[in-house]
Amino acid sequence: MTETATNQRSGPTTFQRVTQEVEALGLTPAGLQDATVLRRRRLLVLVLNLATLALLLAGLAQVLGVGGWTAADVAVFVAFLFGAPWTVLGFWNAAIGLWLLHGRKDGLAEVAPFAAAGERATPLTLRTAVLMTLRNEDPARAFRRLKVVKESLDATGEGVWFDYFVLSDTNDPAVAVAEEALAAAWAQEIGEPARLIYRRRTNNAGFKAGNLRDFCERWGERYELMLPLDADSVMAGETILGMARMMQAHPKLGILQSLVVGMPSRSAFARIFQFGMRHGMRPYTMGSAWWGGDCGPFWGHNALVRIAPFRDHCYLPILPGKAPLGGAVMSHDQVEATLMRRAGYEVRVLPVEGGSWEENPPTMLEFAKRDLRWCLGNLQYLKLLDLPDLERMSRFQLVWAILMFLGLPAWTLMIALLPLKVLDDRAIADYPVTLAAGLYVLFLAMYLSPKLAGFADILLTRAGVRRYGGAARFLASAVIEVLFAFLQGAVSSFRTTLFMIGLAFGRARIGWNGQARDAHALSLATAFAGLWPHLLFGTYLVAALGLLAPAVLIWSLPLTAGYLLAIPFAMLTAWPAAGAWLAGHGLCGIPEDFEMPPVLAAIRDGESA
Repeated sequence: MTETATNQRSGPTTFQRVTQEVEALGLTPAGLQDATVLRRRRLLVLVLNLATLALLLAGLAQVLGVGGWTAADVAVFVAFLFGAPWTVLGFWNAAIGLWLLHGRKDGLAEVAPFAAAGERATPLTLRTAVLMTLRNEDPARAFRRLKVVKESLDATGEGVWFDYFVLSDTNDPAVAVAEEALAAAWAQEIGEPARLIYRRRTNNAGFKAGNLRDFCERWGERYELMLPLDADSVMAGETILGMARMMQAHPKLGILQSLVVGMPSRSAFARIFQFGMRHGMRPYTMGSAWWGGDCGPFWGHNALVRIAPFRDHCYLPILPGKAPLGGAVMSHDQVEATLMRRAGYEVRVLPVEGGSWEENPPTMLEFAKRDLRWCLGNLQYLKLLDLPDLERMSRFQLVWAILMFLGLPAWTLMIALLPLKVLDDRAIADYPVTLAAGLYVLFLAMYLSPKLAGFADILLTRAGVRRYGGAARFLASAVIEVLFAFLQGAVSSFRTTLFMIGLAFGRARIGWNGQARDAHALSLATAFAGLWPHLLFGTYLVAALGLLAPAVLIWSLPLTAGYLLAIPFAMLTAWPAAGAWLAGHGLCGIPEDFEMPPVLAAIRDGESA
């Protein structure tokens, strides 16, 4: 007799009865929060964002409308309408997060009521599969990280509840041979063959999502949870164990995403980038989780996933049409999060630093490759907006992921039109200079608000700057990172714009392959080949504005200098000596640079051995 038939004859199961009772009480599926409270939070955030955007648009319309509207004015206004919402929401997420961290007695309890379960010494009863997905990566590097994860879990005393899978999509024969040899040696070392399984697919169907799908169908019945890790992912055993206890305590918690931060790096680019991400992520994630609640993010790795609902309800469709927008979904994680929530399970993020790391790309060009793959994957969501029965918040998540990249060409268009606007406005005698300058400075501050909130968070936290090497180093690093953010922002937005133009004409192609993860220099030829369009665009802007309005050129430099300096900027931030200089002076260091956790120390010692 099937389980379904049994349930029909004997009535609802205990699990089903609890679910019905939770819904009747007006709680989220896992019973963690009052759904009405979450709706009020979301309404408040919506009102704050719409009011802020309306005020900005009103001010911009007043500036643009002086002397009558031109085609350029209309284009700037529409572009701002597409580009500004992401910045406005970022501002409010950062502001709310900073308030929760320092203005509330226990902000974490308001955001992550499930987190308390991770602190209890509850015996673990759920089996978890730790998965590392590979495709033409350095095998020794990847296996070293997975071994360290296992050793850290074993040290907790609960390691028996975790098995390990290396899921390879490698198509390079030499890399495949090395993977197989390392897997065989490690299995022999463990002495329990079932604790480590190595599987290599002969094709990359469905990309990483297809790899995980294959695991779920072949081995998913053995385990309650899975922990996907990328080749550059590392997690501490105590962190994993705490998250597993949270999942055990709340059976309707479908995905629990950790707050992933960067690992210490020898690359100047990665070092500066992850310094900015590190302090900015905590307030931003706290703020977004406060109103996102049960419809949280999934970043595809360093997260615990409940296998049964993932296997049964998170199957990704093959998108209609030809590549690049058709075919398999590349940015699978956000879609899987919305499908998990549709299935009646909560998706949550744990906005707490510690115990969850990844490596960031070592150069600007490597960063761009990853960014463009995300861009294409997010744009594929255009074909998924009509998925039936999604939560309204889940559908918003897909729309927002699309707008994240659609806003970048909008900013590029506004900057490209700047010289034309100067020409239009030169004849206006009563041009509102003060209002225009005020809007510009205000918007730059909003653009930087997640970083500024992160700086404030560290400064307001007891011994916060000490974790970053002291106040002098922290403040100097903050200045370096802000300059870096402006230069990198210009490069990324322009490169994405070019990619999306190519996409519109069917000329853009993105693959899924191994990534360069070690610091390495960029030659002038390589940097020029990848960034000459930026130089050309920057030359146009500087020449035109320098000729028409030198004062405007100076004011525009935070947004325009990155185009002109893209090539030397890429070379400098990739130069190994620059990374060594920053590390030697303790600049742009993250807490792990000054006090390395045992998990990361084990990796470092293994690499230097």
